Amino acid sequence: MDQLVDALKAVGEPSRLRIVSVLARIELTVGELCRVIGQSQPRTSRHLRLLCDAGVLERHAEGTSAFYRPAASGLGRELLDVVKTLVDDADPAIARDLERLSAVREARAAEAEAYFSRIATNWDQIRFRHVADEDVEVALLEAVQSDRIGSLLDIGTGTGRMLEVFADRIDRGLGIDQSRPMLNVARANLDAEGLAHCRVRHADVYDLDLPAGSFDVAVLHHVLHFLDDPADAIAQTARTLKPGGRMLVVDYQLHNLEFLRSDYAHRRLGFDDDEVNSWFQDADLDRESIRYLNGPKAGPDSLTTVLWTAVRWPSLATTAPIGTESNSSPNNSFEVAS
Repeated sequence: MDQLVDALKAVGEPSRLRIVSVLARIELTVGELCRVIGQSQPRTSRHLRLLCDAGVLERHAEGTSAFYRPAASGLGRELLDVVKTLVDDADPAIARDLERLSAVREARAAEAEAYFSRIATNWDQIRFRHVADEDVEVALLEAVQSDRIGSLLDIGTGTGRMLEVFADRIDRGLGIDQSRPMLNVARANLDAEGLAHCRVRHADVYDLDLPAGSFDVAVLHHVLHFLDDPADAIAQTARTLKPGGRMLVVDYQLHNLEFLRSDYAHRRLGFDDDEVNSWFQDADLDRESIRYLNGPKAGPDSLTTVLWTAVRWPSLATTAPIGTESNSSPNNSFEVAS
């Protein structure tokens, strides 16, 4: 009873109600939330502390920054799930917050887009800087456990390198990315290699315009640390997998190299195994394996690359198993609305 009363008191204040309404949509730093609700950092921080103490929100520290998001579980989370359905988005205060939130998201996207545009031609060299690309690619090929793959989806394809790596094993490959300069580079690379069975498209990972159960393998290669909502990206990607389809996630182990955020537009400073596993479970995936790949450097500035693999529960999809064709798309193509 005391816990419920504390949670109700925490949420039952106008500013804090606005905060939980915003954070129910996306995790934010204190600074970003200040811009959204138009309040000072000390005042916003006090609100956040009360909501965290009541179990409604949780704080995730990364280097010198901290992100706030709904609690993963517990009575406070249950209360938030109910409250957010009662908040009217047309309310003037909420509507203003959502307008400012859109501006924050646009600023994030513009920052990432500007970065990708600047380094489109040498992106492969940058993202493999801490571990040899050959080691990662060999690990990915071994993780598939099959010499033949019907269809492969590459999320955040960048220069299209993952499509090249799997090209001789797949019947068809689709790479998606939000950066048009990157897609131009990928198309040039695929054309140069004569990989006509591989395509790239402009698409949003949070809104994949693809048939459910249409891919045998999905790859997210050094993508999650650029995203506002990695969990949603995994869930959206999982939906596209066939029964028994495999997801391969490559990213950094949790670290404190803050320069990657300021210099390379990383939103997240790596991930821990429990966090990734919880995202898999929420997306109806069974984690299959974890493999750690260390770079040539040793010391406080080194990074460990991790390959997490997961398999979609067979009972939750309706198409054919890995390595076979799917009839879920009538024209057997992977077209994505741009």
